[in-house]
Amino acid sequence: MNRRDFIKNSGLTMAGIGLSGLAMPAVFAQGSPNKRVVVAVMGVNSRGNYLSSLFPAMPDCEIAYICDVDERAMNKTINEVAAIQTRKPKAEKDFRKALEDKGVDALVIAAPDHWHAPAAIIGCSMGKHVYVEKPLCHNPNEGELLIQAARKYNRIVQMGAQRRSGTGIQQMIADIRKGIIGNAYMAKAWYTNNRGPSYYKEGTVPSWLDYDLWQGPAPRKPYQDGLIHYNWHWRWHWGTGEALNNGTHEVDVARWGLGIEFPCRVSSSGGRYSFKDDWETPDTQTISIEFPENKLIAWESRSCNNFKVEGADRGVVFYGDNGTIVYPGANSYTVYDKNGKVVKNYKDETDSQDTTNTVSAGANLDKMHIANFLDCVRTGKSPNAECEIGFRSTLLVQLGNISWRTKQTLEIDSKNGHILNNPDAQKLWKREYENGWEPRI
Repeated sequence: MNRRDFIKNSGLTMAGIGLSGLAMPAVFAQGSPNKRVVVAVMGVNSRGNYLSSLFPAMPDCEIAYICDVDERAMNKTINEVAAIQTRKPKAEKDFRKALEDKGVDALVIAAPDHWHAPAAIIGCSMGKHVYVEKPLCHNPNEGELLIQAARKYNRIVQMGAQRRSGTGIQQMIADIRKGIIGNAYMAKAWYTNNRGPSYYKEGTVPSWLDYDLWQGPAPRKPYQDGLIHYNWHWRWHWGTGEALNNGTHEVDVARWGLGIEFPCRVSSSGGRYSFKDDWETPDTQTISIEFPENKLIAWESRSCNNFKVEGADRGVVFYGDNGTIVYPGANSYTVYDKNGKVVKNYKDETDSQDTTNTVSAGANLDKMHIANFLDCVRTGKSPNAECEIGFRSTLLVQLGNISWRTKQTLEIDSKNGHILNNPDAQKLWKREYENGWEPRI
């Protein structure tokens, strides 16, 4: 079916929302707590290929469909999954056709960022629960629409913020709540890597790629060599830069630890400093996020210089009036008193040393997060990174990008996260879509 027939047959209509007054989801158990959960996975070139090895390894979980616009990646993952579970998954290039199968309970989304929220909204509208990789959405408007879709269709939607399910991180948050460092008033978050330059040039669409479907909701642009499968991250049309590619994780932990929701002011600076190439997003960036509770999140990224901070390539430091917590990005943390003396050292021996590799780093966190999602699908409980939680954290770094792109400090409505009195910045709250592909609920 073509996209217009699909939208018509789904009975979807356009709607816009704000977050104020939205209730948390009233979800219901989908059957026995032991019910087998059947999933379709969308996007398996990298991260999705790894997730496809984790879901069927969970008790009473099976992958029925592998969906990808790249025939090579799709066939590779199908064969790998077939070696894990009894039934060989079916190939389906268009994930929407897989969702027509009433036996599918959930959609797992690991496609590029511009697909995250639109695919999740479609999944909800077709009666499926959704596990969607971070960032939750390409722009703030999509995030608000996805929250409304989850509520309307009564679906479980979990963002892949796997740190929310980490037992060590949960203990760290509990320690902060108990006042182990007094009033936690600031969090410094960071990410470092050593990425090289990216260059794009005109090319011919490969025979193994459905480029039209890869673009999906994004307005059409000519195919370029060098863009697919990873370097789209650095072009605003499809990607969201390092701020959302990796910063979403640490900023989410920072927001969680400080116990804050929407900011009152956001500013950002930086640029493409390391190379003169085809990146549009910054390779060096700082974002300052201020909150009405007199709290602050400061985020720093260096995509092309991987010198570690606090001995780690990513992480968060919480500063309080009675001490400090250093969280190095996995499932362990250390607490210091005001004089720098260690008062608690929580160590998870399963932590990976290479936390920049998000395909396989923190595997234990991924397993805990997926287990939480599957449990919620079976029982109706709200997941650890439910879509409204995911949106509020995603929004913080999105506002940072909007500040950077407009070169302006943003004043924010701390009741709902919306930008105040800034027409240029408000234009970036949403995006244009290819005709017929607009997200609908």
